[in-house]
Amino acid sequence: MASETGALDAALARASAGDEAGFLQLWRALQPPLLRFLRVIGCDDPEDVASETWLQVVRDLPRFSGGETDFRRWLFTIGRHRAIDAARARARRPAMPVSTGLEVLADHQLVEEQVLDGMSVRQALGLLGRLSRDQAEAVALRVIAGLETPDVARILGKSTGAVRVALHRGLKTLADDPAVRALAGHAAAASAAAAIAALTDPAVVNPNVSALEEVDK
Repeated sequence: MASETGALDAALARASAGDEAGFLQLWRALQPPLLRFLRVIGCDDPEDVASETWLQVVRDLPRFSGGETDFRRWLFTIGRHRAIDAARARARRPAMPVSTGLEVLADHQLVEEQVLDGMSVRQALGLLGRLSRDQAEAVALRVIAGLETPDVARILGKSTGAVRVALHRGLKTLADDPAVRALAGHAAAASAAAAIAALTDPAVVNPNVSALEEVDK
C-alpha cells in the first residue's frame, strides 16, 4: 500500500504540473473504485457522474494542494456531490430504513471488510443494498474508496463518532449475513492454506536449502 501511495503521489505531482501521463495514472488507479462507490450509493448513471467528476477535477486541479490521500478524499467528495445533484435532478431519492444504537467501531480492518473489498460490484450492491443509506455510504467510502474514518466523516459532513457508529452498524449487519459469513469463511480458509503452504515450503523453512541444492548440482 505504501508503494502504491508513493506512486500516486508522484503521479499527482506530475498531473498538477500538466503531465497527461500522470493524470492518466491517477485515473486508472481511482476510476474503478469511484465507479463502484457511485453504483453502491445508487447512482443511476455512474459512468456519466464519474465523467463529470473527473471533468471538475481537471478544471480545479491547478488549485488543488495536498498528497494522494487528500486527492482521494477530494475526488470522492466531488463524486458524491455530483451523484446527489443527479439524483435531485431526477427527483428520485430511495427511502432507506433507519436503524438505532450507539456502538463504537475500532478502526482496524475486519474480515467482512476484506471480503466486501474483493467481491464484485453486483455482490457489493446486493449486500450494501440491505443497509441504510448512511451505513452504505460509510462502508463504501471506508472499504471501497479506501478512505480513513476521519476522511469519510469530512465527506459525509458528520462527526467521526457518528461515522464509526454507522460503520459498526453496517458491518455488524453484514457480519450477521449468511452470505458474508460464507465468503468470510472462504477467505479465511484461503489465507490459512497460503500460510500453511508457506510454512511447509522448504525454501521458507530453511532458506539455505535452495543454495545447498545449487551447490549439489
